[in-house]
This record gives sequence, C-alpha cells and structure tokens, in this order.
Amino acid sequence: MRKTAILMFLLVAVCSAQELKIGRLKYNGGGDWYNDPSAEVNLLKFIGENTFIETQPVYEFVDLSSGNIFAYPILFMTGHGNVVFSENDARKLRTYLTNGGFLYVDDDYGLDKGFRREIKKVFPDKELVEIPFDYGLYHCVFDFNGPPKTHEHDNKPPRGFGIFAEGRLCLYYTYESNPSDGWADPEVHNDPPAKREEALKFGVNIITWALIN
Repeated sequence: MRKTAILMFLLVAVCSAQELKIGRLKYNGGGDWYNDPSAEVNLLKFIGENTFIETQPVYEFVDLSSGNIFAYPILFMTGHGNVVFSENDARKLRTYLTNGGFLYVDDDYGLDKGFRREIKKVFPDKELVEIPFDYGLYHCVFDFNGPPKTHEHDNKPPRGFGIFAEGRLCLYYTYESNPSDGWADPEVHNDPPAKREEALKFGVNIITWALIN
C-alpha cells in the first residue's frame, strides 16, 4: 500500500503541469510508421480512466527529421518495414534520449532488422540489452512476468529490450510481443477483450515507468 501511495504521489507531481500526450515518431525508410493510429489514443484514454495521470487522448505524429520531438516526454515508434535514420536524425534522437526523453518501440512484425541497424547510429557505444523480468517496469502498476504475447509472429517468446543512459532506461523495445496492436480499436485486430486489457495494462506500466524515472 505504501509503495502504491508513493507511486501515485509521484505521478500526480510529474503530470500536474500539463496533460500527457504521446508523439508518434515519423521516420524515413519506407516503413509504415503511421499504422493503427487509434493505438495511443486508446492507451491514453485507458491511462486517464485507470490512474491519476491527466491525459490528452489524441493522435499526434512528429517528424524525426523536421519536427520538435522535444515537445513530447514520450515518443512511440512502430511499423512493419524498413527504418532509416540520417546522421542528423540520430544525433537529434540521441540528444532527446540522453536529456530525459523516452522512446517506446514496438515491432509490429518486420521492423526488427532495420531498427536494430539504425539504433546503432543513435548509440554506437551501447547495446540493446534484455530487460530482466524482475525489473521495475514490469511491476510498477500491474504485475507482468515480462512483456505479454499480444500477437503471434514467428512462434517465438515475447522479449523486451532496453538502452540505458546514465542508469536510466531511455528506450524500451518489445519484440515478438506487439502490445500496441492490443491498444488499437477492437475491430482492427479482433482481439478478445481480455487480451486487449492485458495489452493496455502493460502500456500503463511502460508510460508510468517512463514518467517517474
């Protein structure tokens, strides 16, 4: 109870200044960065209804090359295809992430190869490391034994990876998990209600952890 009370206090303090919005990251390379635009809208609604975080449930994208990514405390990136970061893109994203920003990346099937290649431009001296199941992100609001299996891709276990900047998780990446599909409108993927709720609860953990760390 004490842990939950402290967490809620921190969330209220963090989010009291303005309503939370998430920026959808638009990137080059041909991947469908724009798919399932209802995903973060529904997640923000769920967060607003189930936590003390004030949200603005809107879909807003921000162009990595020309937009102001610094206007968003949290960015969301997804897609099925290729990703290309220019050197300027990589430098800008590195500055954002090492100065308090947070990026959640969800492989919607087909993103993995391009993302892993391009994130090395952002952090050439860092590796994506698998996040252990006892890490706080998996237990900060709802308890999870690692990332959920929302959609089946290649019959592999769901995995969560991260990059840390000075001890802070600044990037979290889900592979063979795909919870953001569970955030989309019910008719998009026809997921059962229990599966969608699981995905949305996991999204609450991601956002909460990003805000308080």
